[in-house]
Amino acid sequence: MSIPQHVAIIMDGNGRWAAQRGLPRIKGHKEGVRIAEEILEAASKAGVQHLSLYAFSTENWKRPALEVMGLMAILRMYLRIFLPRLMANNIRFHHLGALEGLPDGVQRDIQALEAKTAGNTGLTFHLAVNYGSRLEIVLAARRCVRDGLSPDEITEESLAARLWTAGTPDVDFLIRTSGELRISNFLLWQVAYAEIHVTDCLWPDFHAERFREALDIYASRERRFGGL
Repeated sequence: MSIPQHVAIIMDGNGRWAAQRGLPRIKGHKEGVRIAEEILEAASKAGVQHLSLYAFSTENWKRPALEVMGLMAILRMYLRIFLPRLMANNIRFHHLGALEGLPDGVQRDIQALEAKTAGNTGLTFHLAVNYGSRLEIVLAARRCVRDGLSPDEITEESLAARLWTAGTPDVDFLIRTSGELRISNFLLWQVAYAEIHVTDCLWPDFHAERFREALDIYASRERRFGGL
């Protein structure tokens, strides 16, 4: 079976999942993190080399302050819980996004997890926190200017080398849960030729079996890299 080298997932539907059960939104986010752990292990076992999960966008700061505080607290808790699981599965952790603007404690936990898993050689787990793709591209362009590149030296390769995903292959397979037909400013550059799979399943219900079914869908497709 053809396995995508890089899978990216827009984890959508936590709030709706909680609302359907009469629970506060934060309960949906907690269940969503548990599913993220499950999918991380499933991806590693399937042979996926890179898994990118969209956890918190630059636009998410506009959510109610109490919800944002709860999300940051959950993030800190799980960044610490993740370590034994990542080490047991030889998984390397990599943060996608701007550290600036995140609470100091979150920044420290992210940097610590990256450092402690840096020597792992299995799947690389890219967690997008405080991430926005347009911002990423703008910052990469600024780096080209600061590095003194001439206009002719600004190429796809030189720009890609200055993105937060530098050194990571482009996305092969983009999954979005909850049925929304949007990319939502996630990895716009990197998904240029990705196969896209949208499912009505809400993220907290997207268990490992559904992930494996999605991989089967990817394997059944004939990939085309042209414009048509």
